[in-house]
Amino acid sequence: MTYRIRIILDVKDDVIRDLIVDSSINLEELHYTIAKSFGFKGQEMASFYKTDDNWEQGDEIPLFDMSENGDSLAMNNCIVSEIFKNVGDKLIYIYDFMLMWSFFVELAEITNANEDGLPKIALSFGNTPEEAPEKEFKSEKLTNDFDAFDDENDLENIDDLDFDNY
Repeated sequence: MTYRIRIILDVKDDVIRDLIVDSSINLEELHYTIAKSFGFKGQEMASFYKTDDNWEQGDEIPLFDMSENGDSLAMNNCIVSEIFKNVGDKLIYIYDFMLMWSFFVELAEITNANEDGLPKIALSFGNTPEEAPEKEFKSEKLTNDFDAFDDENDLENIDDLDFDNY
């Protein structure tokens, strides 16, 4: 089976790629395909995030398994067909954690056709900007009464703290 996956770069002007991929590839292969289709080398850290229909970010699927026992989710152990089961299923893809290129990834079509030369770009619209847009992260609830340094010790001098008790 082949999948047509639509990827939209989260920037001011529309930048879209439709990729045709074999449904049996893993997310690591999809990561490299997406990165290269937008003009990146694919050498930066990246993660996919599960999401709902409203693009609310869920569980992370990192590029590498960083757990101690080596059995956590990672791109190389997630098959595209296991993640994208139905047309309309979505992921968020973040490339390069320093620049935070953000992409919306959606399964657009499933076909039974066997195609050669996959993966391939079926649609390319718009150009990737030279620089990633600045991301602004806002808390939904702002509290003015929180003071990270407020504690019961109320010390005048840090030297008064007794570290031997810790």
